[in-house]
Amino acid sequence: MARTSDAKERLLASALELFSERSYANVGVQELCEHAGVKKGSFYYFFKSKQDLMLEALEHQSRAIGRMILTPAFCSNLPPLERIERLFHLTYEFQKAMKEKTGRVRGCFFGNLALELSTQDESIRHRLDRIFRTAITSIEKTVQDAVSAGDLADIDVAATAEAILAYWEGVIMLAKVRNDPGLLKDLAKGAKELAITETKDTAG
Repeated sequence: MARTSDAKERLLASALELFSERSYANVGVQELCEHAGVKKGSFYYFFKSKQDLMLEALEHQSRAIGRMILTPAFCSNLPPLERIERLFHLTYEFQKAMKEKTGRVRGCFFGNLALELSTQDESIRHRLDRIFRTAITSIEKTVQDAVSAGDLADIDVAATAEAILAYWEGVIMLAKVRNDPGLLKDLAKGAKELAITETKDTAG
């Protein structure tokens, strides 16, 4: 097969789909090639290994999630605490669309891979950590904006941002277990309340 301009994109799309449906360990190069309609020679033209494909797929998905969820959620035109709830509502829309397409809530691609590979592959663990830290930076700015606006007390902004990210990931995992994206809407206010509770504890 000729190395057409979209072969690499098809391999990335296949990686995202197959790794989400099953796991990184249970999908081989041959299956990826067959799913993408790409010969092995073309695979190795673009990627040195399955790990190399995975690292690029993580970057590809990170850009997509940034475009679809993080950037609109943390728009500076929104009041800070509303941004946190919007993060959950946009994630709900994303997971709902995935369920309508596949019949299953797939969960967070990054969270799924973190659980599977963080103790097995240092390159992938470092890449995932960087992706999560990018999200934490956006949350941290939002929490700081809420403090500056007087919506929250002068709390530990960095720790609160990490707690909100952990809550977000936990809710996505619970939605996956229950196959119910609606939990992301139902539990959205809980993320804001984490910060408010921290404020009360600080004041106390």
